[in-house]
Amino acid sequence: MPNFPAPPKFSIPSLDAVLGELDRALKTLAATPVAQRENPAGRLADHPELNDAERQRVIGLMRVNHVGEICAQALYQAQALASNNPSKKELFRHAAIEEADHLAWTQERLNALGARPSLLNPLWYGGAFALGYLAGQMGDKVSLGFMAETEKQVERHLNDHLSRLPSSDLHSRAILEQMKQDEIEHGQTAKDHGGAELPVPVKLAMTAMSKVMTTLAQKI
Repeated sequence: MPNFPAPPKFSIPSLDAVLGELDRALKTLAATPVAQRENPAGRLADHPELNDAERQRVIGLMRVNHVGEICAQALYQAQALASNNPSKKELFRHAAIEEADHLAWTQERLNALGARPSLLNPLWYGGAFALGYLAGQMGDKVSLGFMAETEKQVERHLNDHLSRLPSSDLHSRAILEQMKQDEIEHGQTAKDHGGAELPVPVKLAMTAMSKVMTTLAQKI
């Protein structure tokens, strides 16, 4: 088991930094997200209509994925805020930009299905931001390790969702496949930059929290 550094005394961000994070939170939660990359499903031809049961299943899955991207924005912005290393700050910021594409794509898919995102998104954002900032206060190695483990768990989650999609829903599948590839790359980047392996109890706690979130997000 790796030796983790003792948590330093919590640093307090400047007022400008706090206001900047509040602005990012409001934009993430209230503004219509705009992707920098083309939606992977954008060039697909129309597909057969989903029946009611299939549509409700896809809505639940895509709502959960949308919540995951809300959390990703909070996590990476908080980790960037907590880091004192300019290159690590840029790494987290860059990951957040790519995750913003995922947020836009999942929002577009929910819109196409005539569905709303989770009503608890402000709660998810706040909780994820707190976790990301706490990880960042433990130092960059731990923070990057948290990023790597998060992406590993998200990859498993996406594989599960891909197996549960109706075979005719090529649009959702294209989006999730590209998201999966990006998550794998983010996780590897975190490892390449010195991310520490997290203790098993921490990984289990992350899995448990994810289970609570995904269960609630499908319905609320």
